[in-house]
Amino acid sequence: MRKPVISAAVAALALGLTLTACGAKDEGSGGGGDGALVVGATAVPAGEVLSYIKKDLAAKNGLDLEIKEFTDYVLPNTALQEGSLDANLYQNEPFLDDFNKSKGTDLVPVVDAYLPPMGVYSKKVQDVADLPDGVTVAVPSDITNEGRALKLLASEGVITLKAGAGTTASPGDIVKNPKNLKFKELEPAQLPRSLDDVAAAVINNNYAQDAGLSPADDAVLLESAKNNPYANLLAVKKGNEDDPRVRKLAELLTSDEVRKFIQDKYKGSVLPVTSG
Repeated sequence: MRKPVISAAVAALALGLTLTACGAKDEGSGGGGDGALVVGATAVPAGEVLSYIKKDLAAKNGLDLEIKEFTDYVLPNTALQEGSLDANLYQNEPFLDDFNKSKGTDLVPVVDAYLPPMGVYSKKVQDVADLPDGVTVAVPSDITNEGRALKLLASEGVITLKAGAGTTASPGDIVKNPKNLKFKELEPAQLPRSLDDVAAAVINNNYAQDAGLSPADDAVLLESAKNNPYANLLAVKKGNEDDPRVRKLAELLTSDEVRKFIQDKYKGSVLPVTSG
């Protein structure tokens, strides 16, 4: 006779736990809602831009912002796909497209935020034209950043890429290499540390700044902003583009206040973008 009573109690307890779990999920990240917007970012410049927004703009614009910093280019997207982040800020669209294709994710861009120009750095020469014959140049090992690095070198005539080589260009696409340069592929975060061992390294903006390099002052060759497809963007998992918190952050990222912050803080090492 007690079995129905016990079953009812267990059912009530299970229902309570289910409701508690649902409530916790609503307050957490990864699925939209009214809680804090959890955004993943690399430290520089994304983390600094987001920290400025959190400190000076978020509260008065009704946005509760939580920032989680990462030191690599894979985990911020993995966390976004899995739902422990609501959004991330650190990558460009060619990288995002390649990540979706290779990892089977469904992440989408929301708005362009700023352009962190990639640069060539060297302790050996002051101009890429002065690179000696046969020396080694370090480049990022991931496919889109390597292609970006090679296109930067090609823009100055250091190498020539075959016609049609796009954002995923590789050393195999080089058709002219008059200086007989050798290319060493390294994880992007390792590139600044390679400068003592190679003639030059093509380094992503955030890792250059993390290492104390100024893209505007220290790069021997720096990307131009003109027709540049590599602006860093705010990304979300598909379906969350219209989350009001995401739209509010997108609005703040392209505001005059953030534009001025970027101009004043980075002095040409990072370039603002004011519209998506």
